[in-house]
Amino acid sequence: MKKIILFVSAALISIGIEAQVKVPQPSPTSKIEQVIGLTDVSVAYSRPSMKGRKIFGNLVPFDKLWRTGANANTKITFSSAVKVGGKDLKEGTYAIFTKPGKENWEVIFYNDATNWGTPKEWDDTKAVAKISVKPNELPFNVETFTLMFSDFTPESAHLNIIWEKTEAAIKIEVPSKKMALASIEKTMAGPSSNDHYQAAVFYKNEKDFAKAKDHIEKAISSREKPAFWFHRQQSLIYAGAGDKAGAVKAAKTSLELAEKAGNADYIKLNKDSLAEWGAK
Repeated sequence: MKKIILFVSAALISIGIEAQVKVPQPSPTSKIEQVIGLTDVSVAYSRPSMKGRKIFGNLVPFDKLWRTGANANTKITFSSAVKVGGKDLKEGTYAIFTKPGKENWEVIFYNDATNWGTPKEWDDTKAVAKISVKPNELPFNVETFTLMFSDFTPESAHLNIIWEKTEAAIKIEVPSKKMALASIEKTMAGPSSNDHYQAAVFYKNEKDFAKAKDHIEKAISSREKPAFWFHRQQSLIYAGAGDKAGAVKAAKTSLELAEKAGNADYIKLNKDSLAEWGAK
């Protein structure tokens, strides 16, 4: 009985530790996702409200580093390289920090987005883009801190920072033309080596060895560098089609390439198949 009481007590203590009270957050989190041209952009941030307070020049001091929101870093993610305010940024995720001023805002894209608020130790080498934007005065108050996208073209849009009676816009330029031309050239060039490889594996699994053989041969012939996994599939397709000599030849090629690459798994797979097919 004593053991049971101790067990139940421990369980209740454990439940009490794990239980969490859920209440509305004063600065709720938000995420916006937007396609600009052919680039996916997302922003994750927290949204504080005015609540009767004076914001810029008071709660958010002028010319001091601000997290641009509340709680954790405001994060922006780009699926391709972009320009922000004319400055180049690589694909990836960045924290957005700002220094709001009366006449100008400094906007900083920081490549460490893991901080809670501003970094404890600022590393200027991580500030990969710094731009200056002029704030605009709005004729009305915006109660809750807001980020939004506007002014879309196929090559650009603006990220608007809005709170109180202030709005600041950051121009984001995307390489839509370059991406579109690359897509057109790739499509017009026909299926890639990997496309044929995937088709070959599909038809092999469907036991349509004639189509599988056609695609694997096109995959191998159109690939710039020979790949042991391509020739491995070729050997299995040939074996399935009843061409033992072709299967052995492909397996030997795959084995040689796997040995050069140091891939132990494919070395064993090819050796096992060659032994099964009675290769010398």
